[in-house]
Amino acid sequence: MALGSASARAALAGNPSDGYGGAVLAVCVPRLAAHAEATPATDPLSDPPSALVDATIARFGRGPCAVRWATTVPREVGLGGSSAIVTATVRALCALHGHALAPDELAEMVLAVEVEDLGIAAGPQDRYAQAHEGLVLMDFAGARPRVERLDPALLPALYVAWRSGAAEASHAVHGGLRERGDEPRVRAGMQRLAGHARAAAQALRGGDHAAFAAALDASFDERAALLDLDPRHEAMIHAARHTGASANYAGSGGAIVGTLPADGLEPVASALRTLDCEVIAPILRTDD
Repeated sequence: MALGSASARAALAGNPSDGYGGAVLAVCVPRLAAHAEATPATDPLSDPPSALVDATIARFGRGPCAVRWATTVPREVGLGGSSAIVTATVRALCALHGHALAPDELAEMVLAVEVEDLGIAAGPQDRYAQAHEGLVLMDFAGARPRVERLDPALLPALYVAWRSGAAEASHAVHGGLRERGDEPRVRAGMQRLAGHARAAAQALRGGDHAAFAAALDASFDERAALLDLDPRHEAMIHAARHTGASANYAGSGGAIVGTLPADGLEPVASALRTLDCEVIAPILRTDD
């Protein structure tokens, strides 16, 4: 038996510019995670049945095995749920076969499973964030992504919230946006988003939490200028901001992330729960 796991991912600033040569600052959320257990078998098997896991076993290509998996990452809310399952499965398969992958190699394999094998429209940032773990600034401007790991202790207190009844598959957003990827307005917006990611990272390095929060807010505002957003998701942003919190989409499925207001968690949690949201804070704890 061999085990693997992967945490949820919350994009803090810059998303979705990763698919357009931009940059994203993201953090893994270990309170929400996928887990996989791989064992030798005569025929490939995923339990429960999963196209994601089956495709991962096939691409890994080192013989049949059985993979049992489970996840606490809510699906289709923009927290990297599908890539967490694939990443956990690859890690379990690597452990089973004694095969090592560098973080970038792991990210590329996970992306290939989702994009090439399953036809999911997806950007690379989820996979790189989950492969490198922790807090990472990912720059996709060059031929190869550049990943800078930052100390998560630089972060102020953060919350993550989602509304399962308002889930939206992120590939629906990505697919439509890519059709407009050559528009000058979209290209310019992606560069501004990348700038917000770099500004957020720089603010953390300098201990400027106000500037960090402003970069998160600016990322949402740029997204709102580029895309038609689900009113239910926008309502979450506005409710959080009304309490003094910053707020940005954590991905493209409706989950949001931000810094807590001066009064702490209760005002923002109360406001979001009136919208039937689930809220977690702090997001880096794993002891519950």
